[in-house]
Amino acid sequence: MAGGALVVLGPGLAALTALVWRRHGWPPVFVQERPGHEGRIFRLVKLRTMTDERGADGALLPDEERMTAFGRALRASSLDELPELLNVLRGDMSLVGPRPLLVRYLDRYSPEQARRHEMPPGITGWAAVNGRNALDWDDKLALDVWYVDHWSLALDAKVLWKTARTVLLREGIAAEGAATMPEFMGSAAAPAATANGAPS
Repeated sequence: MAGGALVVLGPGLAALTALVWRRHGWPPVFVQERPGHEGRIFRLVKLRTMTDERGADGALLPDEERMTAFGRALRASSLDELPELLNVLRGDMSLVGPRPLLVRYLDRYSPEQARRHEMPPGITGWAAVNGRNALDWDDKLALDVWYVDHWSLALDAKVLWKTARTVLLREGIAAEGAATMPEFMGSAAAPAATANGAPS
């Protein structure tokens, strides 16, 4: 499915990448290390939705200041996620699964939350179609673990169907008061886990 989508969407993706380059500068893609299945690190590829503007101190400005109107439109339509089809082809990701988050979060998960890495990460997922970034972290991670425990092809088909609806209605694009999602600092309800899932 990922290969077929890339063939069909290839010309449009190339044009969109060129437009991102013009609006946000070079490089037009954003590459970042993320933890995948069993916490293994891979390089996630997305279209850039922010500029590299920096303050007088040389530090990057906050996300909400670097996010452009064009970038917000990309996120709202989820078009910025299209290059992740390459990650699916490489075996780093699946079409459906818990979204790959930041590497620095690995040691902040409770042992239960760390179970989200028992399956490959996905371009879309159960949490993404049940609130997306409008959820708080505990609810989002609980939905990821629920998906791991209830996975089936029928559930994946349901997620893909609901993804189309979520994107069309532009639901849950950002948490209230944030450009995307506040940083996950760990759950106060449980001890953190180490990268391999054991309590720290």
